[in-house]
Amino acid sequence: MKLYEFQAKTVFQEFSIPTPKSKLIDRKDISPTTDDIGYPCVIKAQVLSGGRGKRGLISLVKDSERAAQEMKRIFDAEPSMPYLLIEEAIQISKEIYLSITVDAPSGKAVILASESGGVEIETLAVDHPEKIIKEMIDLRYGLMPNQARHIAYQMHLSPQTTKEMIQVIMKLYDIFMNYDAELVEINPLFVTQSDSIVAGDGKIMIDDNSVYRQTRFAQTQADYSSEAAYEASLEGIPFIQFDGDIGLMCAGAGLTTTVYDLIHYEGGTVANYLEFGGPNYKKAVKAMEICLKVPSKVILIVTFGTIARADVMAEGIVEAIKRLKPDRPIVTCIRGTNEIEAVNILKSAGLTPLYDTEEAVRMACELAKGGKQ
Repeated sequence: MKLYEFQAKTVFQEFSIPTPKSKLIDRKDISPTTDDIGYPCVIKAQVLSGGRGKRGLISLVKDSERAAQEMKRIFDAEPSMPYLLIEEAIQISKEIYLSITVDAPSGKAVILASESGGVEIETLAVDHPEKIIKEMIDLRYGLMPNQARHIAYQMHLSPQTTKEMIQVIMKLYDIFMNYDAELVEINPLFVTQSDSIVAGDGKIMIDDNSVYRQTRFAQTQADYSSEAAYEASLEGIPFIQFDGDIGLMCAGAGLTTTVYDLIHYEGGTVANYLEFGGPNYKKAVKAMEICLKVPSKVILIVTFGTIARADVMAEGIVEAIKRLKPDRPIVTCIRGTNEIEAVNILKSAGLTPLYDTEEAVRMACELAKGGKQ
């Protein structure tokens, strides 16, 4: 779960990480003003996607007239966006990148820091990997003060600012742990002309598996691109919506990705990626309900169950068809544990079970192009 910038900065403030003077503007405000922040100020769209600057969703303004124009323009550019964040403009002497994230292969956390802040860290990692400093954190012991000092000293700051940097790093780790975060990021972390540190931006991503206990920032439907994405999130079902023709409903993330590729090899396009394996393999009815909310021409169901039993998934699919009465063809390839029972269940419901994934993909692509079932 991603937090908005203003939410992340609220957390920063509570952990004594300095942020710019700011004000949240609600779309419903009749006469929003930025005068209490002062000028120049920065108007920032509050969206959960990146690249705001490139999309013209961040604007520096120097007077109230221009501020009113830019607030309207940015709200108009993002019709579903509820808020704008207005911040004082900071006099900057240096921008630093700082984050703490999970390093899955090692089972540890890792601090990433760079003096080249304000740019996309992915691009920097490719073009200038030597500019990124990494410090691994053993989660059994937590972040040690000497590790924070090791990072801060390499930012080439003044002695006083180095002390502030050490504190920010330690507090960022506290946020990382307290909020079950996958990522806590400040980019850029400003060093001001008066030699103090201010968080210019903020990003917090909370592990979806801990959302049940991280209820403070529960997201609403307005935070998602579609009703289907929102419902999938509530159910804990991995889901991504695209603009293709084939709704993809698979058990197993690896299998789902493989089928996605096979569809493209056959010249088809994917309407959605939905993975209902693992703990969700008994949620066929809800999974199909979500898929039916996405515009598509056919739904392709491919599973290979080991612990997730094929017969249970087949029963769920049949129940889903009975209850939801889908308005598009359904192609099934259900394999794995209790496969024979699964085949009989599908046949008894009038479905034609397939045994070859590539054959199922070809059939779905043909149907999507207007062919007959």
